[in-house]
Amino acid sequence: MSSFIKIKSGEIKEGMKFSAPVFFDDGKNMFLAEGKAAKPYHIVALKRWAIPYLLTYGHLLADTDNSLLPDSQAVEDLEPVDDLEPLEAETKQEENISLHYSDKNIHIA
Repeated sequence: MSSFIKIKSGEIKEGMKFSAPVFFDDGKNMFLAEGKAAKPYHIVALKRWAIPYLLTYGHLLADTDNSLLPDSQAVEDLEPVDDLEPLEAETKQEENISLHYSDKNIHIA
């Protein structure tokens, strides 16, 4: 196993993901699982518990969450569509199905 990399707690931002688990400063208790994004409550916990740094033997993964991109890179809004074709289910008359329960069996009528 590779040696741990030290990450200052203040550097952890919402949405960050790592290629390996991230541990608290004791190197035993896991803070964040491999590939899972840091959530606001993770950051609050670091501050509340005064954790000075975290440890990992992985690296920061590329961010794929578009909501974390600067506004200039965000997906632009699309224009509304005027004419939509009805779904096939909407064009057929729906059937009424009744279920009957007896002796732990289900009968469809």
